[in-house]
Amino acid sequence: MKIGIVCPYDIFRGGGVQEHVLAQAEELRKRGYVVKILTPRPLSVKTIAPKDVIFAGNSAKVKTPIKTTLELGASFGRDTIDEILLNENFDILHVHEPEVPFMGAQVISKARCPIVATFHAIHPDTPMSWTIEAFRIPYSRSIFSNLTEITAVSEVAADFVRERTGRRVSIIPNGINLDKYSKVKNSGSSSRKTKNILYVGRLEKRKGVKYLIRAFAKLSEKDDKVKLVIAGDGSDREKLEDWVKHKNIKRVEFLGFVTDKQKLALFAKADLFCSPALYGESFGIVLLEAMAMGVVTVAGNNEGYKGVMQDTGQLSIVDPTRISEFADRLGYLLNDEAVRRLWLDWSSEYVKQFDYKFVVDKYLELYNKIASQK
Repeated sequence: MKIGIVCPYDIFRGGGVQEHVLAQAEELRKRGYVVKILTPRPLSVKTIAPKDVIFAGNSAKVKTPIKTTLELGASFGRDTIDEILLNENFDILHVHEPEVPFMGAQVISKARCPIVATFHAIHPDTPMSWTIEAFRIPYSRSIFSNLTEITAVSEVAADFVRERTGRRVSIIPNGINLDKYSKVKNSGSSSRKTKNILYVGRLEKRKGVKYLIRAFAKLSEKDDKVKLVIAGDGSDREKLEDWVKHKNIKRVEFLGFVTDKQKLALFAKADLFCSPALYGESFGIVLLEAMAMGVVTVAGNNEGYKGVMQDTGQLSIVDPTRISEFADRLGYLLNDEAVRRLWLDWSSEYVKQFDYKFVVDKYLELYNKIASQK
């Protein structure tokens, strides 16, 4: 079976969809499948595509309704997609984020093989999103009518699709490469006087980092042995740094963009991980990363995170806008050793179900079902 996986974003830039696509392709190849990734040529890449990656058209930077800047496919030669599909002759196409303009729609409209579509994102309940939705419905209808199977990474993402299509949606979650994280051990701060609270992600409004800084400031009034490490870049970085300086908040460090290797090193030294996202999250791969690294976590109460943090993980969920409660939860999960041990015992078992080998098992069930119906 030859499988084409479509990623509408810059495949070389970190992000949940990109990581999912790369890991899915790697796992499928391990099992003997021929896999090619179709993706737009990033603005920064002028050379030919790496092995098993096919550049289809060029990308452009676009700001989304949730204030995230993405680099996605924007222009195609008239015959580019036709030529690729004819030359590659895929048995199945797996299109991630098919509604993201314009690559998914281009591929779906021209494909002559079965198509599996995976939806990752949801949109916030705002007037801007309602307006975009009204314009997008006709565009979406042409996409959905050509899909053989539809999957979503979480229940909240599936509901978003079901409400607009009435189609059956299979839940196949995001995953994580547990082998990669098991090689790096978390040391915490057992040998240091200061305990580290870590944030990794984009610095933009929906991520709620300003509330994390305010909660940290309140916590540090009682505890001068805590430090907040903020890794990531984004439109709010300068504003956040200025606010920290203006309020003279001590022990807050901004690292900017970090590589995957640097991220693992930061997790290894963290005592607590916090992702206080307010909205726009359908899942939360970074929560799985923290679990896999043995780092106790505090998470925002958006629907995507609540779907991931089940059972004992509900201890992690907090409303980031309630600063006093947020600060108390940070201190509680940072310092109560009995609760930390309970949480870690739970997470070390819970995270195993998200290993990519199990995620790909579920995709293969769909692929084989489709193949059997030909």
